[in-house]
Amino acid sequence: MIAFNGRVLLVFFHDLLAATVAWLVAFWLRFNLEIPAVYQDIALKTLVWVVPLQALTFIAFRLYRGIWRYASLPDIRRILLAVGSAAFVVPTALMLARFADVPRSVLILNPLLLLVIMTGSRIAYRLWKEHRLTGFKRSEAQPVLILGAGTAALSLLRELSYSTQWKVVGLLDDNRAKHGREVHGVNILGNFDEIARWSQKFGATHAIIALPSMTHQIRRRAVDLCTEAGLKVMTVPAYLDLMSGKVTVSQLRPVELEDLLGRDPVVLDLPGLQEWLAGKVVMITGAGGSIGSEICRQIADFKPSRLILFDHSEFALYQIEQEFRERFPSVDIVCAVGDVKSRPRLMQVFGHHSPSVVFHAAAYKHVPLMEEHNCWEAIRNNAFGTYTLATCAIDAGVTKMVLISTDKAVNPTSVMGATKRLAEQMCQCLQQRGKTRFVSVRFGNVLGSAGSVVPKFRSQIARGGPVTVTHPDVRRFFMSIPEATQLVLQAGLMGRGGEIFILDMGELINISSLARDLIRLSGYSEEEIRIEYTGLRPGEKLYEELLVTGENSRPTSHPKLRMAISRPQTDEWLKGLLASVMSNDLLDDQAAKQELARWIPEFNSPDGYSVHSAHGANTANIARIRRTD
Repeated sequence: MIAFNGRVLLVFFHDLLAATVAWLVAFWLRFNLEIPAVYQDIALKTLVWVVPLQALTFIAFRLYRGIWRYASLPDIRRILLAVGSAAFVVPTALMLARFADVPRSVLILNPLLLLVIMTGSRIAYRLWKEHRLTGFKRSEAQPVLILGAGTAALSLLRELSYSTQWKVVGLLDDNRAKHGREVHGVNILGNFDEIARWSQKFGATHAIIALPSMTHQIRRRAVDLCTEAGLKVMTVPAYLDLMSGKVTVSQLRPVELEDLLGRDPVVLDLPGLQEWLAGKVVMITGAGGSIGSEICRQIADFKPSRLILFDHSEFALYQIEQEFRERFPSVDIVCAVGDVKSRPRLMQVFGHHSPSVVFHAAAYKHVPLMEEHNCWEAIRNNAFGTYTLATCAIDAGVTKMVLISTDKAVNPTSVMGATKRLAEQMCQCLQQRGKTRFVSVRFGNVLGSAGSVVPKFRSQIARGGPVTVTHPDVRRFFMSIPEATQLVLQAGLMGRGGEIFILDMGELINISSLARDLIRLSGYSEEEIRIEYTGLRPGEKLYEELLVTGENSRPTSHPKLRMAISRPQTDEWLKGLLASVMSNDLLDDQAAKQELARWIPEFNSPDGYSVHSAHGANTANIARIRRTD
């Protein structure tokens, strides 16, 4: 039932007036603009029957749910049905009331006139309202060009038609068949290559890339052309977000690095993950970090019975707790402050909550920081912290533990990488004990993670530069945090115990090129923000690798996951490592590195690192990882 507030009553009385006018005008037209006296009397007497009957049909067909400003085809359809129904109801009622003298032509003219008045007034109001809200401000709106003339562009045009901020002056598309045509009154001007000419002609300062489903090569080309033309670039949300209904096409955002890297969407075994995680107690160490927090978010979608968020940082836990209270209020979370090196604290958490799955993301990850003055802490936290957590998981009956490893564990030249390689090997050795299955997942840098170059570059750009890069030839693998964590979940599901999974990291990306992209996307040129080379830092490589010397890989059932084929260390190796290294209370940097070199033969200390040998090893490893056995 419609609540007849002030606005609805006004519309209702408008329609009553329209019904009255339509009925009288129908008589007026029937008699050539001069109604005989006898028929004037008939028109007025029948009016008290006609208008109430038509009003009842208006209410029955819910004409007063719509808003005139947004009058559209559904509203017109309802008016048509209401007026059509009244066209049958009114003559029937008049006949029963014995008003047989009403001319039949009046009964035909009346609904036609009523339909014109009711639909015309609504459309006229919408046009007037839109002109009032946007038309007078169009001179203040910023002219913008849209790249793309597909479905996304059409939706964007429709939504921007209400905007007072943007005025679309043209569309560009490389499909020549579309050139010269119009979409919602906006011309398709030409190819992407012509953007400089058209932006100068129309005075456009911004461009919107409406190509959510196109390849990254096309998006990169569009961005390059826009920046060369001096335009600020925006884009519509990602295709998957649009399809999921999370966002609308008008929610514009700046172009991000992820848009240019060309990563295909991850296809997950959703039924398998649902079966694995739904209703389970899941524990995440390092839950407040970049990777750990995203793992928490991804798992929350699978409705676990409880999430144990474990981190040594009180503030990091507070932040993720506040986010979960707002975004996932139905998920039961426990925020546990603790250190993975503390066996009593771990066993207390395991004893209270009995997790069946553990994701181990807690680690010291900053390469130069761990290289000097902190080597022993890196060993204790990354290697023996993993060992402590793993043995606690075995004792507590955890079914599966997933270790987040790194490409820096491959032929490590850094202490951080060497400690993560120790963690991998420890988990493989412990696979021989108990029923807990250990799975390691190895991947490279993630965009936007804590300590990564991207936030650092953005901060330097915001300060006016320079952007510091260690070496002009340094290259790294990159992927987004959501993609990395999705693949971690997939690898965790697929692992049966003892495997080291390698994520498809794509191509090595030149860090200098990455810096240039960020400078351009921030609206600057390299003349305004210069790049400064500072030299490789301790423990850094020019090129990252994905396979240890002597390892090969084989494909898995998932196109973005491969499995390293290596000989795991023996239980005797693990016992010797524990007896030799863990028996120490504290080692200085030199002694710690010597112990790492003793237990990891492929570890190359920073002092003996060779750029050429690393490059050669990297090339060979990339070839091996792409070989299908």
